[in-house]
Amino acid sequence: MKRFTAHTTKLLLGALVMAAMGSCKKYLQIPLPVDQIAGNGAYVSDASAGAASTGNFANMYTMLQFNGPESIPFRTAGYIDDLRNLFTTNPQNQAFYLNDLAGTNVGQWGSLYNQIWRINTTLEGLNSTTAAIEHKNQWLGETYFLRAWMYFHLANLYGDLPLATTSDLQTNNHLSRSPKADVYKQIIADLLKAQSLLPDNYSDGYGLPTTARVRPNKLAATALLARAYLYNEDWANAEAQATTVINATGTYHLEALDSVFLVGSRESVWELALMSIPGATVNTTYDFAQYNNSTPATMQPGETPFKYGISYVASDELVAAFESGDNRFSHWLRPAIAPAGGSNPADTFYLINKYRSATPGPENSVQLRFAEQYLIRAEARAHLGNNLAGAQADLNTVRNRAGLGNTNASGAALLTAILQERRVEYFTEGGQRFFDLKRSGTIDNVMTAVAEKRGGTWASFKALWPLPSNDLIQDLNLHQNTGYQN
Repeated sequence: MKRFTAHTTKLLLGALVMAAMGSCKKYLQIPLPVDQIAGNGAYVSDASAGAASTGNFANMYTMLQFNGPESIPFRTAGYIDDLRNLFTTNPQNQAFYLNDLAGTNVGQWGSLYNQIWRINTTLEGLNSTTAAIEHKNQWLGETYFLRAWMYFHLANLYGDLPLATTSDLQTNNHLSRSPKADVYKQIIADLLKAQSLLPDNYSDGYGLPTTARVRPNKLAATALLARAYLYNEDWANAEAQATTVINATGTYHLEALDSVFLVGSRESVWELALMSIPGATVNTTYDFAQYNNSTPATMQPGETPFKYGISYVASDELVAAFESGDNRFSHWLRPAIAPAGGSNPADTFYLINKYRSATPGPENSVQLRFAEQYLIRAEARAHLGNNLAGAQADLNTVRNRAGLGNTNASGAALLTAILQERRVEYFTEGGQRFFDLKRSGTIDNVMTAVAEKRGGTWASFKALWPLPSNDLIQDLNLHQNTGYQN
């Protein structure tokens, strides 16, 4: 299987050197990197080990899987009922929008596995070094966290996976798929390690305390662990881990809606810092550019936001999902109106308005938010059935921030209310709507109607994405997801 190749290895090593140089010092405040990224030479001091660890974060931007036009948040939002596609002549956009994927147009698999190879290389270097590295636990904890992060997204996009925990190319390129349950065991094991190793405070590339939240701390690992337990239907552990984060009142609180995504937000648990890398094309304001892009509030008759570079706007289904009085509708969506004129009727488009800065600096790409922990705990408590008032209170905390009143729902209605709250709180963020539809068992009902409206078709097998055709040809131990052709 060509998820990992010698050529890829060279490219990744070169990318890491490049990423660790230049403006990466601004990015995560690290010293200059060592000359060698792989092997023992990269793990002889805190400076060199920190640079190698930082390269993994930098690579998350250069690979563009967590922000950007091919990212998991962007592609999943167009794949389900969050977004409406305006760029209908773009084959890639249409393939996702019409749920018509093939093994030739899904790049997330290879990109994430390349990152896992890099992460495994870092873990092996850190675990094998005999050098006295003061902040070794931080570098290890960060790296275990990132491996769990990558596998979490792979498992929820593709299901059963080759479970690579080594950098050895011969081993990795002949792996068969492990059951998704085993992948989750690895995710949870990595997060427990990260939790035990990471510092309580946010720390920079020198291992020093910082106010920036661009490297995970112990509570970031705890937050992702709470999500992993929730998805694994381990309700008691999901509740316990979420409670640990919620109780950290000195570190986190819910922000006003207009401040959630700003640098310095106390709602941010972990974020990717905006960066510019010499020699690489990295747009530092992707979320703004792809959804907002200074489109005027009033356009000319017959115009659409596509004229201003917008490929996707909020779907009719998303617009209709908001209750009356929900301030997220007026703060996190922005209308762009085309008045009537000539033969053109009036039309209103709703732009995604969570990120608003056209220049780098005011916003980072938030990956984990404090609000999610309330919704995780609410859902876990609702399933456990032994703390109805607590589940309602957690749900109401998020609702009240949005200007909505309390819910008195119970039983199945409470679970429905929690999923609804997740729908209007987390649209276009991290693939969460797509993953929620699948784990709640509602994806077929929702997407059958949505696909018909769009002119496509839906089938149950489309809840998983296809594996790349090239990997299937080159590794006979790897088999395509049901419903797709090799």
